[in-house]
Amino acid sequence: MAVNLPETPSGTPSGTPGDSAAPDAHRVPGGRAESRRRARESGGRRSGRSGRRSRPWWIELPAMAAVGLVVALLIKTCLFQVFSIPSGSMENTLRIGDRVGVNKLAPLTGWEPEPGQPVVFKDPGGWLPPQPADPNPITDTVSSVLSFVGLVPPKDDNYLVKRVIATGGQTVQCEGTTLSVDGRKVDEPYLHAGDDSCAGLDFGPVKVPAGYVWVEGDHRSDSADSRYHQRGPGGGAVPVGNVVGPVSAVVWPLNHLDWFGWTGR
Repeated sequence: MAVNLPETPSGTPSGTPGDSAAPDAHRVPGGRAESRRRARESGGRRSGRSGRRSRPWWIELPAMAAVGLVVALLIKTCLFQVFSIPSGSMENTLRIGDRVGVNKLAPLTGWEPEPGQPVVFKDPGGWLPPQPADPNPITDTVSSVLSFVGLVPPKDDNYLVKRVIATGGQTVQCEGTTLSVDGRKVDEPYLHAGDDSCAGLDFGPVKVPAGYVWVEGDHRSDSADSRYHQRGPGGGAVPVGNVVGPVSAVVWPLNHLDWFGWTGR
């Protein structure tokens, strides 16, 4: 009697000897050779997509430089700006040649100067002599650009750094060796060694106008500060609008790195 065996989907009898171990390639058109060809084509397409040619260096380098300048400009405009210390009026807190980072974000977030904080401010007029111009137009242009983006200190260099002693509405006075604000003696541990608070110059009482600050240097005997400009605008006080921000850190040189805090100290 003839018996019909069930067939596999390929039409091959399921009971054929060696069926479980026989390769399936003969059931696919082209077999193994066709599978290898398809794999090579697929790999080629993938490598073609991932192997796109990079831009030439003469395009990428200027682009990277432009991005760097934009980032530096944003930092200088909104975050920190570097200033150079040209004199010893703030020794020993700040020394000649120090580079200090000034927090320019603080005034944008509601900060206002307070007594005891070192700040950088723009010359309110007559505190500094006129700055000489660079006779070399090339270096003058380069320094102007670098100064504009904040990579070097401001080119015009008409900024000063002093410590806030009193703010608008307060009364400041110095007599003998004692500095007082609103009648209370000011403790000044930051003073240069050998100096006292008055350094031989008594003044006051002076009431600081609203919107102004009274500033003095830590090296009291070597600082032409508010005490020496009492006949000028503001009676020696500096408009708060001229204040760039608090000194947050000494960033150079490495052997004098220091951190004064987000709003100075």
